[in-house]
Amino acid sequence: MEIRIQCLCIDSTDPGRVASFWESALGWRRTFEQEGQVCLEPPEGSPEDGVAPDLVFLRVPEVKAVKNRLHLDLRPADQSAEVARLEALGARQVNIGQDDVSWVVMADPDGNEFDVLQPLSPNALPPGHDPLGRRIAPGTQA
Repeated sequence: MEIRIQCLCIDSTDPGRVASFWESALGWRRTFEQEGQVCLEPPEGSPEDGVAPDLVFLRVPEVKAVKNRLHLDLRPADQSAEVARLEALGARQVNIGQDDVSWVVMADPDGNEFDVLQPLSPNALPPGHDPLGRRIAPGTQA
C-alpha cells in the first residue's frame, strides 16, 4: 500500500502560540504560516526530515475541554532535565489518573497532554538504534 501519515493536526484557539511552544520543545522549523494555520517540520536534513509527520496547528473557536484521544510521547536522553526544560517553555505537569508510572504526563500551553518517557536502557534498545530509539545509519555510531 502506498500511503503515509503526512501530518498530525492540532486544534487551538491560538495556533501561533502553541506552535511556538512545540517549535522550541522539539527544535523543529516553521515551514508554513498563514492566518489560523502554522506548520512545523523536523530540522532539514535530520533523520526525522521527510519521515516524521508534520505538526499542523489550526485555529478553532472552542478551547480544549476534555482529555486528548491522541497524544505525543517524547523520548529524551534525560527525562528530568527535559521535564524542567519543557516547564521553562510553558508546559506543566498534569495528573490524568496515571498513578505510579515511569513517564511524566505534561500539558502544553493549550492544555494538550503529552508524555515524557524515560530514556531507553542499553538492554532495551533494538539493534541498530541510538538511545533515543532512532535508527542508526549504517557506518555511523550512536
